[in-house]
Amino acid sequence: MEALEKIWGEGEGLNSLQMAVRGIIVFIIALIILRISGRRSFGVGTPVDNIVVILLGAILSRAVTGASPFIPVLVASLVIALLHRFFSWYKVGHTKFESFAEGDKILLYENSNFIKSNMSRALVGVEDIMQAIREKEGVTNMNNVDKVYMERNGTITITRIK
Repeated sequence: MEALEKIWGEGEGLNSLQMAVRGIIVFIIALIILRISGRRSFGVGTPVDNIVVILLGAILSRAVTGASPFIPVLVASLVIALLHRFFSWYKVGHTKFESFAEGDKILLYENSNFIKSNMSRALVGVEDIMQAIREKEGVTNMNNVDKVYMERNGTITITRIK
């Protein structure tokens, strides 16, 4: 037991080896928790996805540094991952909840017109839209662009004129 405590450490007075061991263990546990939470957790995500990322980072860091007891940190992390899973499941049949939690796409451009009120709401300027068109379509004008949206995850998507 004394050897385990020497490797694992306790409290805030951890040495480099103890923090490294804790980091390895937390890495493996975080990987398991993220597999439980789902694939979208660490991709370019929606507000709920981003909250999960922030919370898991904050909670798991406490286990690495010894700022909190290890088991409660793991329990809290698992609860956050399961809550993310529940939100993902629940929103499937509940569009109002989905809209509240994840947001809705915002139409930024249609019928050869920029929709300034929606651009303001999305905090997007004309140059942001033009950049997305250059990156995604490889063009510098709006000639073949039908619509432009700000998606729920913050990306800008373009549909072409058919």
